[in-house]
Amino acid sequence: MEFLANFAMGRSRRILIVAGMVFLLAAVVGGPIVTLFKSENSDFQDPASQNQQVLKAIEHATGQTATFGLVALVPSAGDARSDLAAQRESARVLALLAAQPDFERAIDYPSTHLSELVSSDGHQALVLAAFAKQEDSIRAVERVQPQLAGSGVRFGGNDVAFEEINKTTSSDLKRAEMLAFPILLLLSFWVFRGLVAAALPLLVGGFAIVLTFILLRLIDQFAGISVFAVNLVTGMGLGLGIDYSLFVLSRYREELAGGLDTHAALLRTLQTAGRTVLYSSLTVAGALASMLVFPIRFLYSMGIGGSIVALAAGAVSLLVLPAVLVALGPRINALSPKRLRRGAARTAQSSEQGAWYRLARGVMRRPGLVALVTAAVLLVAALPSLRMALTPADAHVLPASSEARYVAETLTRDFPVDASQTIAIVARSAGPPSGTVTAPVAAIAMRARQIAGARATEGPPRYVGRGVWEIELQPRGVEAAPANQALVKNLRTIGPAPALLVGGSTGWFVDQKAAISAHLPLALLILAAVTAGFLFLMTGSLVLPVIALLMNLLTVAVAAGLLVLIFQDGNLDGLFGFTPIGGLEESNLVLLFILAFAMSTDYGVFLFGRIKEAHDTGLATRDAVAYGLERTGRLVTAAALLFCVALGAFATSHIFFVKQLGVGVPLAVAIDATVVRALLVPALIGRMGEFTWWAPRPLRRLHRRIGLSEGVLPQASGA
Repeated sequence: MEFLANFAMGRSRRILIVAGMVFLLAAVVGGPIVTLFKSENSDFQDPASQNQQVLKAIEHATGQTATFGLVALVPSAGDARSDLAAQRESARVLALLAAQPDFERAIDYPSTHLSELVSSDGHQALVLAAFAKQEDSIRAVERVQPQLAGSGVRFGGNDVAFEEINKTTSSDLKRAEMLAFPILLLLSFWVFRGLVAAALPLLVGGFAIVLTFILLRLIDQFAGISVFAVNLVTGMGLGLGIDYSLFVLSRYREELAGGLDTHAALLRTLQTAGRTVLYSSLTVAGALASMLVFPIRFLYSMGIGGSIVALAAGAVSLLVLPAVLVALGPRINALSPKRLRRGAARTAQSSEQGAWYRLARGVMRRPGLVALVTAAVLLVAALPSLRMALTPADAHVLPASSEARYVAETLTRDFPVDASQTIAIVARSAGPPSGTVTAPVAAIAMRARQIAGARATEGPPRYVGRGVWEIELQPRGVEAAPANQALVKNLRTIGPAPALLVGGSTGWFVDQKAAISAHLPLALLILAAVTAGFLFLMTGSLVLPVIALLMNLLTVAVAAGLLVLIFQDGNLDGLFGFTPIGGLEESNLVLLFILAFAMSTDYGVFLFGRIKEAHDTGLATRDAVAYGLERTGRLVTAAALLFCVALGAFATSHIFFVKQLGVGVPLAVAIDATVVRALLVPALIGRMGEFTWWAPRPLRRLHRRIGLSEGVLPQASGA
């Protein structure tokens, strides 16, 4: 840290020139990723899952896509099963689609007489079409829609739904940025006590974001990145940029107020707050990197983007921000009203009369009681998480005004089965000698019929080529219903993979849950090891990492309980503008919980670092807690507020699970930065006293060898 301080003091102009050039390059090259990255149905799947193997087997055998990605909902005045005009309209829609480039196949009621292609009342019919790629389906719809104007035909299906998700995500991101930036600037002006200082977090955050964008564009050439990573990078970049800028600048002002000159103040800032920022960025990056163990593109994209932006925010805060402070000098307080400057001066001074100090002393009087009551309240708030229900990411995550969602809900409500969402069984057997079903395939079909019973209707086995047979079942009710999930699992017992594979829409959801469940223990192990490891290196205590892990888990549990109350039960749906879909999307929950865990650790690092710093000067543990809370209480609360605004802007998204993220993480951060850090953590440390710093002798020796201390504060700085 001494090297970084001297480097910033001696070469601030060069650092800023190089940083400006890098920023412009990154903005030009990395900026377009919002339009380059896409989202597909496979983003939420393990490529090695049975469902994906089914798709690959059929596509390899036929040379065509395995599913009907486009659904046309055709209304009719008469019964589509007997009304000739209605049947001609369905045939017209099919003919228009068939005339489009890269069309592969389609089915409708007039050509197949499949009952599942007509609604229960007969007034709506389906045309199912398959195109070579998702983009081809979208272009076909764009060409056909003008020719069907006024007919009432609506288009949906997975291709249309995920294209809407892509477009909505991009527009939501722009709106969130336009909403968050002015609010963040105003709040930063109040927190940083000056307009020039208030611009620093946006500078750090913006720099971290564009650096991450250019790296993501490079990584996308080798491993596809989901478009949803852009949302996370933007929110995290702004949030962490604010956090790190706030702690560096506040400590810099504090050291100046303590009597140090500019060089000494910058050196002391980097030795203390700088080390804390380093630990925080490494811990947050390590925590988010735990998502790399999941084979699901949505999750590992978030792990890549989140880890990079955390490291980028830390690097900018330690390399570029000190140079900015040196270049600005006293002008760091420019454009600051006198009243705010006086407030900043008071804040920079150590005081035993501050509200946070008095709060800590009040908690210390009865730490056991405070800890018990606070933990009980939080556990009660977490109870709803026990009845959490999961739902897949499909057209239902779109807003109620979406045409794709309308089609999906109509299929669920008005049709006996959703003909576009089948359970597909792939069996490998020799081709038919004379157009008849071979005996092994017939046996599989019979066994499948016995297992399915009345829950599904079976179509005849179909030979698709290359020794591959396909048997389709039409599940009853919602494809993700527990009965249909059980049906898929039972069907997979008919024979061993890969000779027999079961996929389809229900298999998609079963495989997603299985992939997450299989890799979740390793992700949690990495999460716990990274958090505990870095906290031990910072504090030398084995007790504080345990406290941090327990507090983080409690925060995540409370956030889960609130999400169930809000999104699953539909409370506050009018306030947040969504329609409940019966549960919470699972992969997004994993992201939300890991992100909440990482940010809880982030604020824990700031508090524990300052407590240890005070304890190292000779203060008793309870005095060190009061001092640490006094020096960080306002900062952590302000940082949490600004982070909540940065990520909470995504609560305005029209995508259900993006909105879920924009509400859930800010709730977790707010609870952690207030109730947990202000009451529960001080109470627990106060109750344990000096035992807080315990570690076995071998670990103490290890810490003396490899641990990085904050250094000892001079008396001029406070304690």
